[in-house]
Amino acid sequence: MFNQDREQAYAKTALALMGGAGVVATPDNFELFYAYASGENPAVTQVMDAIINAKQPFTPELLADLRLRRLSGARAAATMESLGGDMGSLINDVLGKLEISARVAADYKDTLSAATGQLGGDRNPADVRKLVEGLIAATRAMEERAKSLEGELQASSQQVNELRDKLDDVRKESMTDPLTHIANRKAFDDAVDAARRASAEGEDVCLLMCDIDHFKKFNDNWGHQTGDQVLRLVASCLADNIKGRDVAARYGGEEFAVLLRGTPLQAATLVANQIRSTVETKKLVKKSTGDILGTITISIGVAKFAPGEATDSVIRRADACLYGAKHNGRNLVINQGDPRMAALETSAA
Repeated sequence: MFNQDREQAYAKTALALMGGAGVVATPDNFELFYAYASGENPAVTQVMDAIINAKQPFTPELLADLRLRRLSGARAAATMESLGGDMGSLINDVLGKLEISARVAADYKDTLSAATGQLGGDRNPADVRKLVEGLIAATRAMEERAKSLEGELQASSQQVNELRDKLDDVRKESMTDPLTHIANRKAFDDAVDAARRASAEGEDVCLLMCDIDHFKKFNDNWGHQTGDQVLRLVASCLADNIKGRDVAARYGGEEFAVLLRGTPLQAATLVANQIRSTVETKKLVKKSTGDILGTITISIGVAKFAPGEATDSVIRRADACLYGAKHNGRNLVINQGDPRMAALETSAA
């Protein structure tokens, strides 16, 4: 559930950390320190914790390496830039080969035209034989060049396919949360735009906003590694309970979102309860001792897209339902038609 005060607190913490570390407040550096302050990227948290505890300086080189290695967006951008350069070189190489081939073809055409002119009039057998031998040699050279070009273009085609596969991998990485391996916020934003358009055309589309109950306690009591385990476990439960065009995404921190396509409100509520029930059966176990660390529960708010409704509007409504689930005791699913929502609105007024 989006919380403006919390987001502002993260931003203030990030700026304070940057100031204390003597780091210039550029947008790239702020992204890195915000990821650390919010805990949204455990890889960043782990590495920066070690640097801060060791009182090491954040040099420009270290910051650049952290951004490149720990922030998937930066990795994707760097990879895309590299692949773009490779593709440009490959295209130039192919164009150069085609240009050479065109010149060879033009020379061959000129040879044929010249031979045609020389065939006129009286020619002795020796001259004709010499002319034919010249044409045969030119034709063979043309055939060899065509065969060579075919092989070169096949190799280039293979390179294009390899680059296309790499680009597809980068695209998938840029749309995937590195910790939980489900869709990230960017992928969710794209999916929700498509869902809104489908709703405008009459399709039933519902949004589930999910939040792990008491997640901070897991991190405080057992550390970030256990918190990461919780996030991965919940993400797995979400992914296991959706199908087809549905999308489960990590929305931010301990929050998740699920888009259910072709699903009315009551059916979406059943899916949400199925997810909630699945998560509730999971128990965190300390591998070294076998001790049970606790039971995980989540709260879920469910809202249905109205035809033509703005994305922000349905997200706010699902967030309000999620708040209602938290307010009514957690480990609960509440949809926009639940009577408890009306009671909550009355008490808030």
